[in-house]
Amino acid sequence: MGGTSSEREVSLRSGWAVLKALRKKGIEAIPLEVGEDLVQQVISSGIEVAFVALHGKGGEDGTVQGLLELLRIPYTGSGVLASALAMNKVKAKKIFAACSIPTPEFVLWRQGVTIPFPPPWVVKPASQGSTIGLSVVREESQLQEAVSEALRYDREVFIERFVPGKELTVALLDGRTLEVIEIAPKEGIYDYRAKYTPGMTEYLIPAPISPEARSQAQKLAQRAYEALGCSGCARVDMRMDSGGRIWVLEVNTIPGMTATSLVPKAAAYEGMSFEDLVLEILKGASLKGG
Repeated sequence: MGGTSSEREVSLRSGWAVLKALRKKGIEAIPLEVGEDLVQQVISSGIEVAFVALHGKGGEDGTVQGLLELLRIPYTGSGVLASALAMNKVKAKKIFAACSIPTPEFVLWRQGVTIPFPPPWVVKPASQGSTIGLSVVREESQLQEAVSEALRYDREVFIERFVPGKELTVALLDGRTLEVIEIAPKEGIYDYRAKYTPGMTEYLIPAPISPEARSQAQKLAQRAYEALGCSGCARVDMRMDSGGRIWVLEVNTIPGMTATSLVPKAAAYEGMSFEDLVLEILKGASLKGG
């Protein structure tokens, strides 16, 4: 947990919550709060299994997974390739499109680029989580400022068609979909502040959508998970437009495990305590071979 990315604070919250849950279940667990010393810490720790709660670059992009594969230490979550693909939203969206999984149109940012769809647009760093660096642009005059903000976090930035409607998310445990959740921020968009400030967002579970839409959301989540080759626990974020069509935005291979996190909420709806969820994820730890 921890790391050097812009998601360090969230990672630490997840990591300490997981550690407490594991110890409550009688598991002998130690915290590895890493920074630039990640390699040395993992090598010297003597751990037999790794529960990865390392969000952002270095943790979600296949880097730490590659290290654990080399050291032959089983770990939770997706493997090297799936983690790298999911972390880079541009690569993931190209795979979704190739697999006929609906995903909003997008263009890579470059100076003078022509955007072939009208605003509003969502400007995103290609490889960031927790909505860091994300902006919704409603007028072209706001575009450069939004791009500059995204470039603070990544050299690769893309512009995506904004889909008005409901924000949905589906958690998966070893490929099994949990209940669909609607994310309803009390003001504005579901940004970093709305995501991590208690009371700023309402989470509706089950999402108030038709049985057909629920089934479609779960099927698309499973298809996106499988298209990237994910394993273990993951979460798929999507939007449902006013016509009822569902669009996949991204896959999170190391979802948050904090008090306001979505996977624990979905598990709780099915009667699974936080401690049982953490233990279930740990049981799935393995070497993936890539």
